[in-house]
Amino acid sequence: MSAKDILLWVVLPYVTIAVFVTGTLWRYRYDKFGWTTRSSQLYERRLIRIASPIFHIGILAVVVGHVIGLLIPESWTDAARVSEDMYHLMAVGIGLVAGACTLFGVVMLIYRRRTTGPVFAATTRNDKTMYVFLVAAICLGLLTTLIGSGIVGDGYNYRETVSPWFRSIFLLNPQPELMAESLPSFQIHAVAGMLLFIAWPFTRLVHAFSAPLGYVFRPYVVYRDRGPHDSGSRPSRRGWERVG
Repeated sequence: MSAKDILLWVVLPYVTIAVFVTGTLWRYRYDKFGWTTRSSQLYERRLIRIASPIFHIGILAVVVGHVIGLLIPESWTDAARVSEDMYHLMAVGIGLVAGACTLFGVVMLIYRRRTTGPVFAATTRNDKTMYVFLVAAICLGLLTTLIGSGIVGDGYNYRETVSPWFRSIFLLNPQPELMAESLPSFQIHAVAGMLLFIAWPFTRLVHAFSAPLGYVFRPYVVYRDRGPHDSGSRPSRRGWERVG
């Protein structure tokens, strides 16, 4: 086992986890007002109404596919009587559609950001860096899907190398030799994904961990009619009026 393999498949994953967790906690603790997408919908609505749903639906499907492919062992699907051919067909079909939707959505968002003056003016260097990492990870993911499916190349079963390596990291028993045996395209995609997660806490991507749960349980906002709008019809009063 070479020093490069140890660095890439043992050191880098744990550095990624440490930066991702501590960076997210730090951002939430010290930058709550910056914990936002910095929405630009007020500047342009036509393109974002199309691009944003396509991107978010696609990326959610991509995340679900990664969770199933990386965390669920091959023996479990075999026990569930899901044949390798059936699993392969479902993974490739859903993966390609989800990846294509995600790529199409993010390309439209970038096009909108570049061609709409106010939106482009509100784009920071941080945003541009984030888009580079995000698009690279998406494109490499599509490439690995094509290679793993056999559409490009001879096909490859990543659940025998990449998935066990991924699980071994979280089991604190890293097996870098598994990842070192995988195809270069999968290795590059893994590195790109880890770099994306390192940058994640420091970009607008942190909004993925926000959920408006309080909106469901917050009290109603009560609006009351002040009566006739003629200011001379009733005396003005300071502060709130009693109700009931």
